[in-house]
Amino acid sequence: MSVIHLKRGRAKPFFYGHPWVFSGSVARFEGAPADGDLVTVVDDRGNFVAKGFYNGRSQIRVRLATWNPEETVDAGYFERRLRLAVALRESTLGLPAHTDAYRLIYSEGDGLPGLVVDRYADWLVVQFLSFGLAVRRAEILAALQRVCPTRAIFERSDTDVAEKEGIEPVVGPLTGREPPELVPVTVHGVRLLADLRRGQKTGLFLDQRENWRAIVPFAEGRRVLDCFAYTGAFAIFASVLGKAASVLAIEMSEPALALARRNAEANGAANIEFCQGNVFGELRRLRAEGQTFGLVILDPPKFARATGDVESALRGYKDINLIAMQLLEPGGILATCSCSQHVDDAMFVGMLNDAAFDTSREVQVLERRSQAPDHPVSVTCPESRYLKCYLCRVL
Repeated sequence: MSVIHLKRGRAKPFFYGHPWVFSGSVARFEGAPADGDLVTVVDDRGNFVAKGFYNGRSQIRVRLATWNPEETVDAGYFERRLRLAVALRESTLGLPAHTDAYRLIYSEGDGLPGLVVDRYADWLVVQFLSFGLAVRRAEILAALQRVCPTRAIFERSDTDVAEKEGIEPVVGPLTGREPPELVPVTVHGVRLLADLRRGQKTGLFLDQRENWRAIVPFAEGRRVLDCFAYTGAFAIFASVLGKAASVLAIEMSEPALALARRNAEANGAANIEFCQGNVFGELRRLRAEGQTFGLVILDPPKFARATGDVESALRGYKDINLIAMQLLEPGGILATCSCSQHVDDAMFVGMLNDAAFDTSREVQVLERRSQAPDHPVSVTCPESRYLKCYLCRVL
């Protein structure tokens, strides 16, 4: 097994369990590891740190797998980690009692960096996001079949990540029957259709699942504006469970809106008006028309994909949040989200403060929420927490 020597002073985060060894922390090699090889990582004095998967094509040179020098990383290792992850969802969280759509394996959050598995009814959608796990696809799938023997498995590559990692993108069935064009699932009694082949992420934004329900108490009798509506989950929860007076849902993608309309019809949500358009432009139109709402939901796509994007991302967040505050009636509720990992809570709150100042509105934070608990955050990898969802009262 090849050995990766770290630079002096760089080992502490990895001793404490951070799973990503970036290229800048590597001093030298013993041996010539091939991409995907299991390697040993040691500090500048040769002390064992961990073992992990090497990839010379990625900025993350090693994704650490175990800090136990005696542990063998084999099929048994993957099965143990998979069983722990499944136990969290099924036993600890009890998710199957109220939904058949949830994240079964969350990469670093479950100690399996680079592996994502989502459940949609009878199908598991798998994403291999690291080369080291992609080359072990067969043994991971075998372990997954042992842990979840009744589920068919479908692979859906993240093409952006695959390119960076040097993984050949794959979309298609791996085991069992192929899923239908749209897979029906139920979340807190709401019926949704998931497109496992072409939908965003693996079909639905499962990280927002509990936030869909969190806006329900604030919707009753109110006029609701749902921006970046995608396939309509927030809008439908506000309409059906929240008993909103009316909902206006804005989304740029016509295919997403078509699916949102089908979802609304399946749930009897007749009071939702769907609007195709650019949210930035539509917000300005609504403001110019003097329209007001009791609840505004902002769930934009990722504005900052890298650290260098943060400044422009914050300008974008401020723009939509400022106009949302202007559209809210006094005492209205703003549910505002960011899925940009590089924009932390302090930056996001600072942006809200700036928007509140510019609109002369007082903003009270009622809840600071994050991703659903089936996306657990590892204390050794704070980057595994990325989603921010703030529920605010705007006076």
